Amino acid sequence: MDHKKLEEKIIQNYQGEEKMMILVFAQWCINHDINPEELYLRAYPNQATNIALKEAMELVVPKDEAGEIANETLLGVLSLFGNDDLAFVVTEEIAKMNA
Repeated sequence: MDHKKLEEKIIQNYQGEEKMMILVFAQWCINHDINPEELYLRAYPNQATNIALKEAMELVVPKDEAGEIANETLLGVLSLFGNDDLAFVVTEEIAKMNA
């Protein structure tokens, strides 16, 4: 595999994993009766509409059909992708739930 093809493969893998992270975030929000788009906007108020989040919203299932996503799992996945601002607002929501 030449360097260019390897680079493209790495980018495709990262993008696929990033989409999975966004789906995990969106499903966690749904599971906790939180609007994922509003929470995302709190973390990134200057960003335009997130297309990947819109796509993920088409894949989420109702919370009664979804498996549980542990808070620590979501925070770990967000941190893996450097989504510190999003992890911060998720942490705020977790604190509200536990209050």
